[in-house]
Amino acid sequence: MIDSQHSPEYRFCPVCSAKLEHRLLKEGEPKRLLCSLCGYIFYLDPKLAVGTIIKATDGRIVFVRRGIEPGYGKWVFPGGYVDRGEEIVGAAQREALEESGLQVRIDGLINIYSYRGRTPIIVVYAATATGGELCTDDESLEIKLFEVSAIPWEDLAFRSTQDALHDYLDGILHPLNR
Repeated sequence: MIDSQHSPEYRFCPVCSAKLEHRLLKEGEPKRLLCSLCGYIFYLDPKLAVGTIIKATDGRIVFVRRGIEPGYGKWVFPGGYVDRGEEIVGAAQREALEESGLQVRIDGLINIYSYRGRTPIIVVYAATATGGELCTDDESLEIKLFEVSAIPWEDLAFRSTQDALHDYLDGILHPLNR
């Protein structure tokens, strides 16, 4: 299945530039993109994203209002894509710093989220702010600390944001194996 809403439609083989075709290669699996000339199979793999629910020194939670699509103008915790070859905990700390200006200590894994028909797999960590200054980046409109009782549930950008916050507030935290 190609998720054309969230992935570009690939049309040409990256090996020989011939046309890619949608074909069922194995019963029970989704159709794959197959090169009509050289037979190269172009797998559309998921994209790995990471997020951090950051507890500030006063106990409030850090949220950023997105300044980009998808979810423009909605609230999320800091996060983004993991770069190829990057350690995932390092990616979580990098994204937290980039999007909030805060250095963080990763306290534990909250959970891993994936949804049918969606490209990203989202790994969400609980974190505690250890330094830095709260600030926005070029992908956000605003940054704000919220008391748990004031979380803007109706104005959250993604299902994974809501699911991870519920898990976090329910006390779900898996130890890290570093």
